[in-house]
Amino acid sequence: MMNTTKTKSLVAVGNRREEPLMTLSTAQVSNKKFWRWGDDNMTPYALSLMSRRSTTHRRIINDKADYIAGKGFACDESVPLLAQFVAQANGDGESLRTVLSRVAFDKALLGNAFVEVVTDQSGSFLSLYHQDASNVRLARDDKHVILHHNWSAFKAEESVVLPLYPHFEQQSDGSLRSVVHYKEYEPMFTHYGVPKYIAGMGVSAIAYKTDCWNISRLDNSFQLSGVMMLDAATDNEAEAEQIVRTAQRRFAGEPGQVMFILRDGQEHDNSQFIPVTSSNEGDWSALHDQATSDIVIAHSWFRSLSGLDYSSGFSSERILHEYEVALNTVILAEQAELLSPLKRILHDVAHIDASSLEVINRPPTRSKPIYMKVWEARKADGLDYDPQDERQQVFLSEITKYNVTSIK
Repeated sequence: MMNTTKTKSLVAVGNRREEPLMTLSTAQVSNKKFWRWGDDNMTPYALSLMSRRSTTHRRIINDKADYIAGKGFACDESVPLLAQFVAQANGDGESLRTVLSRVAFDKALLGNAFVEVVTDQSGSFLSLYHQDASNVRLARDDKHVILHHNWSAFKAEESVVLPLYPHFEQQSDGSLRSVVHYKEYEPMFTHYGVPKYIAGMGVSAIAYKTDCWNISRLDNSFQLSGVMMLDAATDNEAEAEQIVRTAQRRFAGEPGQVMFILRDGQEHDNSQFIPVTSSNEGDWSALHDQATSDIVIAHSWFRSLSGLDYSSGFSSERILHEYEVALNTVILAEQAELLSPLKRILHDVAHIDASSLEVINRPPTRSKPIYMKVWEARKADGLDYDPQDERQQVFLSEITKYNVTSIK
């Protein structure tokens, strides 16, 4: 069963209020039919499987989620409830960064992500839980979601129905719950989002298949493919087939590497191996490299941030440059999209001013030593600097908990 039905500690943080949270709808979904996610409703399973098989594809998804989740949160220290919520966002003891990183991963992988909001009618507490997007489907009334642990064997009695935010409904445990749905926009797709890498699914499969080809060659000790002609006298077809199968198990290695043909034995043994030579290794290598480059492009991502160019030399300047581009074109926009409804929920449900809540972003490498002062770093970058300014007298090591790029 889903965690929405488990007995657990729900208290995270909140302000008790006397007025009701909002108008409640106690009506449940009478028709639990759902919108299929893909033609067979198994699209999340297929996308997840592909990400486990393509190394570059998986690395980019992991890195994007890590960069978007950042290194934690910065907030106004004069709002202690907000700092408490950042440290513990739900009754399971998960931090807000943990929740955000899982949501960012789902959104990068599946183009959809879901966050469950738990409170009570007086708004005395608030908890946010990440829900595995592969377990969620949208109800046909477009006002609810249906959660189930295995959609390949769906049973209505094992499912959980929750309303879509901003609507809340009371559950059997007395709590009020709602679900926030994040989705990547794509024309012609109304109910579910589409991952940004949709155009790169084919090349992800190519990269996986070229890896399989290399593994097959390794398993066969790089032996040549060919046809093995065996001379043997047999009484019947079954015996001949048994001889061929025995030879295949002992000598062929990966199925299809060597083809065995059995023929009637002559006076002299004329068994021979006829190799099938191929000179397409360069083509396979080029195909794999092209597929890898196309995967990066499809993700709207950058090679140096995916670990693809480390073998040709580590260039911290290039990494920092591409990180700056990624920060301003992808990362900040994704962070704003993920945090916007959460800030609204903190304000509306728990009465917490979350306007100061920001993700802490740090570059993957530093081009300046942390013992430099801010004014020295600004001088090295060709920016205006003032050695007498107290704010520029601090060392870079003292401000690493904030986004260093913000001082520019």
